Amino acid sequence: MNRTIHIKEEASRCLLCADAPCTQACAGHGDPARAIRAIRFDNASVARQWVANCTEADLQAAEQACIHYDRPIRIREMMDNLPAQHEVEDADRSLAITFCGIPCENPFFLASSAICTNYEMVARAFEMGWAGVFYKTICLDEIREVSPRFDAVHEGRRGDFYGFRNMEQLSENPADVDFDILHSLKQNYPTKVVVASIMGQTEEQWIELARMAEQAGADAVELNFSCPQMRLAGMGSDVGQNPELVTFYTSYVKRTVKIPVIPKMTPNITHIIQPAMGAYFAGANAISAINTIKSVTMSPQAAVSDRLTISGYSGRAVKPIALRYIQQMASNTVMKNVQFSGIGGIETWRDALEFIQLGCRNVQICTAVMQYGYRIIDDLTLGLRHYMAERGISDLQTLVGEQLPNFVMPSDLDRETMVYPKFDRERCIGCGRCYTSCMDGGHQALTFDTTTRQPHLDGRRCVGCHLCRLVCPTGAIGLAKRVNKKK
Repeated sequence: MNRTIHIKEEASRCLLCADAPCTQACAGHGDPARAIRAIRFDNASVARQWVANCTEADLQAAEQACIHYDRPIRIREMMDNLPAQHEVEDADRSLAITFCGIPCENPFFLASSAICTNYEMVARAFEMGWAGVFYKTICLDEIREVSPRFDAVHEGRRGDFYGFRNMEQLSENPADVDFDILHSLKQNYPTKVVVASIMGQTEEQWIELARMAEQAGADAVELNFSCPQMRLAGMGSDVGQNPELVTFYTSYVKRTVKIPVIPKMTPNITHIIQPAMGAYFAGANAISAINTIKSVTMSPQAAVSDRLTISGYSGRAVKPIALRYIQQMASNTVMKNVQFSGIGGIETWRDALEFIQLGCRNVQICTAVMQYGYRIIDDLTLGLRHYMAERGISDLQTLVGEQLPNFVMPSDLDRETMVYPKFDRERCIGCGRCYTSCMDGGHQALTFDTTTRQPHLDGRRCVGCHLCRLVCPTGAIGLAKRVNKKK
């Protein structure tokens, strides 16, 4: 493969245009925009199908039509460097799974947020293939939002952010309007899963909202114990940080309705197990986690009348934290009958797979939809189906929790062996990043020949930390075989 272009890196430069001019330029012969999106969302192995009928002239025209603030995407080079089409037998297999006894056509749900605030939005998502929705949280108080209400942490260029700060609270609609919307959604899309997310401030409010959700035909009710930026005390994460309140409110709702009850946990706590156990003992059918993490960003453009505040942080930067909380809860043997819905930093099918392998039966996605739109459902389902086909798995249930047995305490990890880094001289471009990092942040186990511009490993000093591998921009450093440490 030509190493002059890294197709995933080039795909990340694509602006993912609406009604993409590059595809229009191909005159119906193919869809390069869809191929690039497949690469961007970890489906490069099957991306070639969308440009199989494109001629060189088509791809040249597509490149010339590319809209970009810097330089056009190198579409022809990307397509030339695509891996061979990865055909897998029976790749179009079912992603169906049950959640709290509710049949779901796939594990992908819209998370309770700005991406699902009215009928039209959710209906469009359902039409595009999303299995269900945790509708934006409904309450009985008047909600008045601020402006601006979002901020982001970027990776060097605008439009692509790895962290997202959100000051938005709950649905601004009157409660009866939102429950009418849920009723219509369930009537018109009976095979989709409609979950009402609710938040009360008193026992009476929790009971009233839960009853209204059940009467509206919701399949389940999510209890929002986790919103980090509520204007009023005693709501949102104030509840989620108090195991007794989690227990009481969950119990009130369980006694009120027959539909499944799903408390939503806050990450703004040291020990998530405590409120989760409270929910379990109150009879929760499932637990969803996590909501956003309390954070501060300092952008003047995000100030509200020159004032700043603490609010919720999401996006792919929070995924490892979300996975940690899911793993802790799913590994708790007392809570073995509770199911999990995973939330936090999910953009690709591989992200979703990690949550499923730690015990989740569905995943909720928000920030990625805000960035890229509902259309990401295509690559979420495509990638997961191909993964299952490659492994010969016919039932998604097989993947649920399969990685949990691999987790041990730090004290139980193998400390008698190590893995040395392995250098691919063909892929190394001689930048010296590995040398710099090892010298200043590692164990001084690399030297660097400035004539040949090649790093060299001193095995006597190397401890196998693999900082060098992580900073290599070309993937030229891999893993050698695991060996016993020298005495």
